[in-house]
Amino acid sequence: MRVTILGSGTSGGVPMIGCTCPVCTSGNPKNRRMRASAAVEVRDRVFLLDTSTDLREQAMRFELPRVDAVLYTHAHADHVHGVDELRVFNIRHLHEIPCYGNADTVGRLKNYLQYIFDEEYHESFRPFLTIHEVGGPFVICEVEVVPVPLLHGKMPVLGYRIGDFAYLTDTNRIPAASWELLEGLELLVLDALRPRPHATHFSLSEAVEVAERLKPERTVFTHVSHKMEHEETNKGLGKGMELAYDGMTFNLSDP
Repeated sequence: MRVTILGSGTSGGVPMIGCTCPVCTSGNPKNRRMRASAAVEVRDRVFLLDTSTDLREQAMRFELPRVDAVLYTHAHADHVHGVDELRVFNIRHLHEIPCYGNADTVGRLKNYLQYIFDEEYHESFRPFLTIHEVGGPFVICEVEVVPVPLLHGKMPVLGYRIGDFAYLTDTNRIPAASWELLEGLELLVLDALRPRPHATHFSLSEAVEVAERLKPERTVFTHVSHKMEHEETNKGLGKGMELAYDGMTFNLSDP
C-alpha cells in the first residue's frame, strides 16, 4: 500500500494570499502547502481522501493515475471543491466513482452539488458519482475501510483507517468509542493546525498528546497553517513525529 500526501495545508493554503510572513515567503518547498488531501494506492486501485480545492494541481504534480473511490471526511469547501476534477477520471476509466461519507456529509454534498446528484437531463458533462452513507466498516475493491467517527468542533466528521494506516484531519476531539479503532497503527496522519489552541482543530501540542497515547510507529501532522515553519517545528517534535509536506509518500504493508 502506498500513501501520498497530496496536500498538507489548511483551508487558505500556504502561502496565504497577500501574506508576507516568514513561512509564506520561505524558499523551502516544504513550506508550500496545498489544501489537505491524500491518496491511497492498494493493488492498482486509488482511493482519494477528499477532493481538495487544489485537486487538479495535485493530480498533475504527483501523477495521480486513477481514482476508484473518494472517502470524504466532511463537506467543508477546502475538502470538497475540487470535485469537478473527477470528470477526467470518469473519461479515462469509463466508470462512475463511488463517494463515501457520514450522514451529515452526504446530506451537505447532495445540497451543495445538486448539479451532480440530481436526476435531471444534463447536456454538459458532469462528474459521474454515486454517493453512499456509511455507518461502519465497508469494502471497496476488496479492501476493508474502517470509518472513524470524530468531532470537528460540534460537527460530526470521519477519519478513515485502511490496514495499519489512519487519516484523521479536521478534528479536535476523538470520541471514546473511536480510540480502539486506532490501535496498532503503522502510520497516523493527524490534524495539527498551529501552536496555539483552536475551536475546531487540534493544536500541535494536542496532536502530540494524541500520538503519544496511540503510539503509532510514525505520526505525520497535516492541515498545517503558516504559523509553523517546517524545519523548525520538526526540531521540537519527538521521535517518530514530523510535519507532513506535499508529495510525502509512505510504503506500507497491504491491508
